[in-house]
Amino acid sequence: MEDIWLAWAKRLQSVASTGLHFARDEYDRERYAQVSAIANEMLSSLAGVPVGRIEGLLSDFAKGYETPKVDVRGAVFDDEKILLVRERSDDLWTLPGGYADVGMSASENVVKEIREEASLGVRVQALYGIRHKAKHEYAPDLRDFYKLFFLCERTDGQAPQPGLETAEVGFFAMSELPPLSKGRTLEKDIVAAFAFKADPQRLALFD
Repeated sequence: MEDIWLAWAKRLQSVASTGLHFARDEYDRERYAQVSAIANEMLSSLAGVPVGRIEGLLSDFAKGYETPKVDVRGAVFDDEKILLVRERSDDLWTLPGGYADVGMSASENVVKEIREEASLGVRVQALYGIRHKAKHEYAPDLRDFYKLFFLCERTDGQAPQPGLETAEVGFFAMSELPPLSKGRTLEKDIVAAFAFKADPQRLALFD
């Protein structure tokens, strides 16, 4: 669960971003800018990084109505083993996936991510979970995310190969999971994938 002060700072930053986009009165814009500066200082203090780095993460700041970003992840099975990729950025393992790109559906995005990160062709079978990142045990994030998890099946017989952002790929049994990248994937996300594979009629997770 996300720290309450981090949650409040992110909500203040969201209000400031939306306010600066829509406000036309110069005094209102000045007030929203002050709220943004305070929120940035709070986020900087909580994360232990310079304010400038916080500002650099907010690429869409004041460019529209502030909404959560979308992260897509795909579960691909080989018998009773699940596909994981090792990220170059932190040397830890995760379900393949990443930010959803504009102009593509969520399922199209996850197909693209699996192809790029594991060199596998897949098709999406079902959505098995939607999580609000801040409400679970993922590593803290200064941005707000919805995480979409899909069950996928392979469409080719290719052996998995790492891509530009991944150092290694492989299939793992539930009892043999490697160290996970907790900002991207939790063990319970993988447990849920195994459960959905065993019973495709079960309802998708949500919060």
